[in-house]
Amino acid sequence: MSTITLITGASRGLGRNTALSIARRGGDVVLTYQSRREDALAVVAEIEAMGRKALAFRLDSGDVAAFPAFAGELRAALRATWGRDSFDHLVNNAGHGDYALIAETTEAQFDALVNVHFKGVYFLTQALLPLIADGGRIVNLSSGLTRTSHPGYAAYAAAKGAVEVLTRYLAKELGARGIAVNTVAPGAIETDFGGGAVRDNPDINRIFAGLTALGRVGVPDDIGPMIASLLTQDNRWVNAQRIEVSGGQGI
Repeated sequence: MSTITLITGASRGLGRNTALSIARRGGDVVLTYQSRREDALAVVAEIEAMGRKALAFRLDSGDVAAFPAFAGELRAALRATWGRDSFDHLVNNAGHGDYALIAETTEAQFDALVNVHFKGVYFLTQALLPLIADGGRIVNLSSGLTRTSHPGYAAYAAAKGAVEVLTRYLAKELGARGIAVNTVAPGAIETDFGGGAVRDNPDINRIFAGLTALGRVGVPDDIGPMIASLLTQDNRWVNAQRIEVSGGQGI
């Protein structure tokens, strides 16, 4: 039986790459998007072209009030598409970047980052726990910025640090159900995250490449396959870990 993985924020970037990597390994995917419906449907089409099943749902990962209805919609879709009442893997990937020094960070910027990167992860996972199969997997996305500090990323990194702590508590509380929970922390990656700064700004790209042992910044293909591998039985004993995937950034 094929696995079913739910990936938030999978219309582009690391979420998209993870979805396609899972499909290449024979898995089915449910993906969410916030506003890029056409991009999400394109990912669905790519997965279906591989002979796998895929669905896309709109979800604002910072809107906690919407989570119960989303869980109900997902349950109905699982029954209709797979004849199941559960899915196997949850990848909490959705997010956005916002650059501001601590002295200049507004409350609105802070709240938006926390709502999506921490509060949303906490309560979406809570809402979906009844639908995650025993023996399943949860992967939360963090950042290399929780280990090394760069001015302007304090609020973002702090929210990701909270997710890393949450990961360990989820692993502890869900262990009786055989659900493994881990954090994957990418380094600097060439995507449109944060306005595409790492990808499109040569100076920023050069700075982070110089901080990385392998001499370059990452690309989505460095991350998606790793997450897909972490979800397999080959890594069934990996639990409650923060796994940095950064090419050796800041060592």
